[in-house]
Amino acid sequence: MTSTATESATSTRKDVAAAQHLINGEWIGDPEIQRINPARPEELAALSPRSTADDVDAAITAAAAAQPAWAALPAPARGAILMAAGNLLLERQSAIAEDLVREEGKTLAEAKGEVKRASDVLRFFGSLGWAATGEVLPSGIPDTTITTRREPLGVVGLITPWNFPIAIPAWKAAPALISGNAVVIKPAELTPLSATHLARALQDAGLPAGVFNVVHGKGRVVGDALARDPRIAGLSFTGSTKVGLGLQEILNARRARVQLEMGGKNGVLVLDDADPRKAAAVVAAGAFGLTGQACTATSRVYVTPGIRDAFLEALIAEAANYTAGDGLDGAKMGAVVSSQQFEQDQAAVRTAVERGATLLHGEYDGDPSGALLFPAAVLTDIALDDAAVTEEIFGPVVAVVEVPDYEAGLAAINDSRYGLTAGICTDSLALATDFAVRAQAGVIKVNRPTAGLDLNVPFGGVKDSSTNTFREQGKSALDFFTWGKTVYTGV
Repeated sequence: MTSTATESATSTRKDVAAAQHLINGEWIGDPEIQRINPARPEELAALSPRSTADDVDAAITAAAAAQPAWAALPAPARGAILMAAGNLLLERQSAIAEDLVREEGKTLAEAKGEVKRASDVLRFFGSLGWAATGEVLPSGIPDTTITTRREPLGVVGLITPWNFPIAIPAWKAAPALISGNAVVIKPAELTPLSATHLARALQDAGLPAGVFNVVHGKGRVVGDALARDPRIAGLSFTGSTKVGLGLQEILNARRARVQLEMGGKNGVLVLDDADPRKAAAVVAAGAFGLTGQACTATSRVYVTPGIRDAFLEALIAEAANYTAGDGLDGAKMGAVVSSQQFEQDQAAVRTAVERGATLLHGEYDGDPSGALLFPAAVLTDIALDDAAVTEEIFGPVVAVVEVPDYEAGLAAINDSRYGLTAGICTDSLALATDFAVRAQAGVIKVNRPTAGLDLNVPFGGVKDSSTNTFREQGKSALDFFTWGKTVYTGV
């Protein structure tokens, strides 16, 4: 069970896109790092530049110089630029989505949906430029009015992952920008083009030079420099728990603000009173959609005895519908993003089977082309403490464990170092309500897939999934990028 895909290839395309750093409105850097299409290992998908600490310094310097004028611009004017950028993304949706598929591996439908999501996010936060902010409060002092204001932090750093390479940069950048901050973003190395498309849309919409800067490169270079620079007032990070906690230590040491969205090991409890086919569809969408490469993906399921057999039969049928293939050729499930991630998926399944688990679906026989196409995998007869049940895999692999009843299932859901999303499939309103109260996760789904969230609602987790202080998305996202001020005015 090994992949023959490599991280270098000779492209058969004549129009390979190249990403560059964007610093103070200028596109710079020699694109020399190759990114291979995971579904077509012979095809070069993108090129991107290397970076140094000097690049990060230049980007922060540009942001610091541009930020005061940007903050002084009336909020409606800032909002108009964001809304125009959102419209440009929508106009360019097809071309951006195709680049996204080539560099990340997801299906074209998923990629188009992600570009639409990024567009919606920019327009949502852009519209807040016309919204009222602050409060007017009564004072116990005669002839005195009290008001509150939200002020921008200044220059903020963003570190974003490869699995939503345009949506996550958008949902971090948009609240930062509408609040009057300047931004330096480090996109994921595997997906340089998506962040480039976002930057070009902002630039073409009229965003002043220096307000949004992009520095490509390795986390140990760019991410470390962002975290340590005293001019970075806040850093928002999405990625692994290990890296996130390391960044938190650095930022806490200098009392800078930090926002972390990290790992997940999201569980679903399926009870006897659920419809087995509907429950299987919910689990499959959460586990195999986006090739399981989402922090909110379903990766463990606890099922009670009365529905176990019918649910597993239905889940196997659902898994068979998620055939991995080239996202540009109409596949139901896309490729795994990299050979490293592919090997991680393989190792999780192989180790579980070696320890006695049963692989009901997802036997991998290899792909002669070396394409990173991993089948939807369903494991059962697996121990509660098996790594496939406890550790994040980040692939289309779901483990199904039998539990005797609701209380045991709820306890199993909560017995995790992670707490991002959790779900339940049941027809009982009482149990659904109880689960929503007692499940230890930031997002609760009842009869719905764990993956997926509306852009106007708060998003974040507890435990090792999040800092559990500032939420992303919706109006709550503004809290991280601003600080509060109380103003007394006498007459």
